[in-house]
Amino acid sequence: QLQLVESGGGLVQPGGSLRLSCAASGFTLDYYAIGWFRQAPGKEREGVSCIRASDGSTYYADSVKGRFTISRDNAKNTVYLQMNSLKPEDTAVYYCAAQFLFSTIATMCKSFRAFGSWGQGTQVTVSS
Repeated sequence: QLQLVESGGGLVQPGGSLRLSCAASGFTLDYYAIGWFRQAPGKEREGVSCIRASDGSTYYADSVKGRFTISRDNAKNTVYLQMNSLKPEDTAVYYCAAQFLFSTIATMCKSFRAFGSWGQGTQVTVSS
């Protein structure tokens, strides 16, 4: 059974950093797109960054380009999201998602509806 478990969220001051981890089990990453999405109160879930595990191709939302970095360790079946220069507007619940690759990583990442398997989420709060 496919399972995704996020970790690494927490409270951080503006300008700080966090690294989120998404540990996958029940499948291997090779043929999947793995995405990080976030949802703030009252807002729709949005794609932050996605990666094609087979070759490392990535996509980033404009709001996080240059600040966030997604990476994967296929041997550990784990995907990471390094978040630097955090802003209060980055505050949200962050979710890891997986989907068998069926389109470009950019296309898939622009809609949470493209992903069928989700983790439980981890809270990220950026506040002084």
